[in-house]
Amino acid sequence: MTVVGTTVVPTMVQKYQSPIRVYKHPFELVMEAYERRFPTCHLIPMFVDSEVLEETESEDGSVHNVQRRCKLDVDAPRLLKRIAGVDYVYFSQENTLNKRERTLHIESHNETFSNRVIIHELCSYSAHPENEDWTCFEQSASLDIKSFFGFESTVEKIAMKQYASSIKKGKEIIEFYLNQLEEEGISHVPRWTPSLDAPSSSVTTKPVCATPKLLQLELPVTPAVSIPVSTDANDRELADATQSEATSNDVTNQPDDQMENQTGTPDDKLDADYIKRYLGDLTPLQESCLIRLRQWLQESHKGKTLTLTPASPSSPPFQIPKDEHILRFLRARDFNMEKAREILCQSLTWRKQHQVDYLLETWTSPQVLSDYYTGGWHHHDKEGRPLYILRLGQMDTKGLVRALGEESLLRHVLSINEEGLRRCEENTKVFGRPISCWTCLVDLEGLNMRHLWRPGVKALLRIIEVVEANYPETLGRLLILRAPRVFPVLWTLVSPFIDENTRKKFLIYAGNDYQGPGGLLDYIDKEIIPDFLGGECMCEVPEGGLVPKSLYRTAEELENEDISLWTETIYQSASVFKGAPHEVVLEIIDAASVITWDFDVCKGDVVFHLYHSKRAPQPPRKDPLVGQHSSITTPGGNNVQLIDKSWTLGLDYSMVESPLTCKEGESVQGSHVTRWPGFYILQWRFHTMPGSASTNLPRVDDVLASLQVSSHKCKVMYYTEVIGSEDFRGSMTSLESSHSGFSQLSHATSNHSQSSSMISR
Repeated sequence: MTVVGTTVVPTMVQKYQSPIRVYKHPFELVMEAYERRFPTCHLIPMFVDSEVLEETESEDGSVHNVQRRCKLDVDAPRLLKRIAGVDYVYFSQENTLNKRERTLHIESHNETFSNRVIIHELCSYSAHPENEDWTCFEQSASLDIKSFFGFESTVEKIAMKQYASSIKKGKEIIEFYLNQLEEEGISHVPRWTPSLDAPSSSVTTKPVCATPKLLQLELPVTPAVSIPVSTDANDRELADATQSEATSNDVTNQPDDQMENQTGTPDDKLDADYIKRYLGDLTPLQESCLIRLRQWLQESHKGKTLTLTPASPSSPPFQIPKDEHILRFLRARDFNMEKAREILCQSLTWRKQHQVDYLLETWTSPQVLSDYYTGGWHHHDKEGRPLYILRLGQMDTKGLVRALGEESLLRHVLSINEEGLRRCEENTKVFGRPISCWTCLVDLEGLNMRHLWRPGVKALLRIIEVVEANYPETLGRLLILRAPRVFPVLWTLVSPFIDENTRKKFLIYAGNDYQGPGGLLDYIDKEIIPDFLGGECMCEVPEGGLVPKSLYRTAEELENEDISLWTETIYQSASVFKGAPHEVVLEIIDAASVITWDFDVCKGDVVFHLYHSKRAPQPPRKDPLVGQHSSITTPGGNNVQLIDKSWTLGLDYSMVESPLTCKEGESVQGSHVTRWPGFYILQWRFHTMPGSASTNLPRVDDVLASLQVSSHKCKVMYYTEVIGSEDFRGSMTSLESSHSGFSQLSHATSNHSQSSSMISR
């Protein structure tokens, strides 16, 4: 912090690191081009003049050192110049040309306002390490504003505007003079060779030249937190682009061959031409953010194994991601270095923990996915992006979740994203331009209330959360076709969990609107439009259909799988014995809450009840043989009893819903709007003939006896959730009744032989 008068001004240090820019000309010819840029250059109007303060040369002529003072006319508001009391800004520059090593090192810093602003820049020109007829250029710089009469932010913007303009023109200027040399017939400059009788180390001072030669004209200023004063959008972009951590101050680029081993990108990955070819058009500051974030990853993991394709996933090393992947995270946070680094590091940890890098090699899609998952890759769109088609309206979402579990379904979605990244790389090579994202076409033909099954929607939201966190900026466009009337309900549920930038890429068409102007033909070639959308191209995406209930699996079966992307499952399983119901208690604080449930009767027939009590039921004791409370655990599932045997129905607790008898194989959904706070108990009871029903529930003794009779055991898989009334009415009104009575939906369908819910069917 710097104290100015009575005002404490925070020190603002910004940094810039360029990629390596390659001139496909010999070093000596490039140096000759530089000689023509001075003392002034009409291509850089801000450069007014320069004078040589001192010039030295070694006795053998191999090292030439020049110290100059440069005069710049910064494009700043006249008012600011008057306040500062200057019209021009002066910089000191020291150039060291080593002809023997074929390098030119340039170091410069500001003289004007050096007690308030510290600008430091390092540049270097050198022969390409792998091609001696090419020349490399790279630069780094820092800007530290201590104070500037209260105009610190304005100075940053001005400096950024000048600097961005200068580095944008830098390569063009050299190319201009190289072309001028070629027009004059100068296409070769001989390399320096030592004289036989000249010493090699001593340096002598030479008189100052009348016409100084300036070898470096770029304004030595670095990116600022704020940006060119042109537009607010640009301000935000450049401001975020230059946020960085203090730990990366001295990071430098590594050799190309080492970088190749670490990231698997082309040999010229540090070249600006590589960035444009494989990553796209980036501003100088965006390039800097990419270079610096990659360097930070390399510095942070020095000494660790860095590889992209290890031989075995048994002991996965840390992997430096490719530039394309790093760039996605930067774009997702508008090139804010700190924010991008945070989410990237979290994602890299997640990828390593779950070995996602090996997913395509290790994941085998279950047969049920091949038969019933209605999605697949299909050619590419007009921009060369891979095209993924999802026939969501034909998909049995509940059946897939029940047959696979959320873990397997998530893993399948992740494999789709990994495959999408691979296809983007392939298309980048095929089309000769950067392709970093894909297009997704979602056909909603057939979408109805069964797709709005709440546990399925919840699983979908969890999948979206994982994908948004680890695959940012991979979706280029989402085309939603044939959206039915029920779609707004699904959109209301899902859209809050989707990033705002992603939502902007959604195009939604109702009915056959996609066939008109601005429709599908604007984005996909006619020759590859799928047949089910009126095109002539055969699409191999499965048609889907209902997943047979015989393929449904229990929670225990799903938990035994060696998949751990999630630590919990939506469904729980329970055993219901004759004389020993299974009970779940929910505490309700807000009297207007909504209790929702979804359960499947896997074995036997059960009766479902919902009770209310002002008293809290006591949790079951660990030892089921002690006391009147019991909790029986069997290989087939859990059984929990909470209602005390001494409780009297109508006195200690009351029934708030009429009993619902559910047959084996049925699926039931329902809801209840609570009227009072307290404790609500969901109960599944073994179904017996009406004459044998009893109000007083037999407990442990009856259960132990009934365990010997397998026909006295039922099995249920259930899911329950408590929702605030406002959230429920806002997103679920069309799914379930907001009235009491098991909801009209589940109650009206309870007599169906195959299912008690239209949603589950």
